[in-house]
Amino acid sequence: MRQYNLCILGFGNVGRALVRQLQAKQAELREKYAIEWRITGVATRRMGWIADPDGLDPDALLAGQMPAQQSTISDVREWLEAAREDVLFELTSTDPHSGQPAREHVRTALERGSYVITANKGAVVHGYQDLQALAEANGTKFLFDAAVMAGAPVFSLFRDALPAVNILRFRGLLNATSNVILEEMEQGKSYDEAVSTAQALGIAETDPSLDVDGWDAMLKLCAISTVLLDVPLQPQDVQRTGIRGLLSEQVQAARAAGHPYKLAATLERTENGVVARVQPEQIALGDPLAAASDAFMLLAHFEMDMIPGLTMILHVPGEGTAGPDVTAYDVLADFLRAVRA
Repeated sequence: MRQYNLCILGFGNVGRALVRQLQAKQAELREKYAIEWRITGVATRRMGWIADPDGLDPDALLAGQMPAQQSTISDVREWLEAAREDVLFELTSTDPHSGQPAREHVRTALERGSYVITANKGAVVHGYQDLQALAEANGTKFLFDAAVMAGAPVFSLFRDALPAVNILRFRGLLNATSNVILEEMEQGKSYDEAVSTAQALGIAETDPSLDVDGWDAMLKLCAISTVLLDVPLQPQDVQRTGIRGLLSEQVQAARAAGHPYKLAATLERTENGVVARVQPEQIALGDPLAAASDAFMLLAHFEMDMIPGLTMILHVPGEGTAGPDVTAYDVLADFLRAVRA
């Protein structure tokens, strides 16, 4: 039986869902996996740095009853030292341009020999090679299945179950918010009205730019290329066009013709390297993306040298969003993969 000290950096919806899942699975983790845990650190921009190596009360954390910030702690390294962490869950929001400060959080914990699990796309896109090398040098793990299509094990599938395959082409629908907005436009709403509906449903941010302008899908595409194709891509390497410029009349006509618009993400190996693009496309029957039959589906289709085609479809729960519970499960699963490896 091994007890792990857990630190959670970023205690929003996903962090809270993770704590609930840890509690729900506590007996199973102990009996089936010989794992015990305690939360020794929680940190957010609002709460500051909270650490107790003897353990924090999960129920109190979920109820918002936070201990006072330790005034002597001023950065992530001091916080981790005070919490005596074995595992860092890095769950801060993504900066698409640099991946900071998540990259530095991950680096600091890996330097200390801790396992690091993140849902942060930016840290993967902007720091994967260095962070992976650092994890290997320190005999630990850096895992991130929650960063792309939460609920579908995109990265662990290839790492654990599909050795010695080379991806030749990838096509995907990676952003649920754009799916929902396009479906609303198909029903006759203007772009602005569709965005307002998505915001009312809670699946679009007040500023929906990351979704509708293709940034979210682009970052996921960069992560897939960097990790699975071993071809590092940065945002400037991707041809990106969002859905903002589509007119409702265009979208309705495309649906009526049986070729609906989707925000498609594509990677393709060519003689000149990898071509990457995110753009609205009319999806014809027979296209693998047509298998996503409604707005509440995400899809990833891989064509490989050893397998002609493999499609992963995720039916996102609720009103069009994968939700914090699904993302938290990916984080929990990566925790188990890390400590049992």
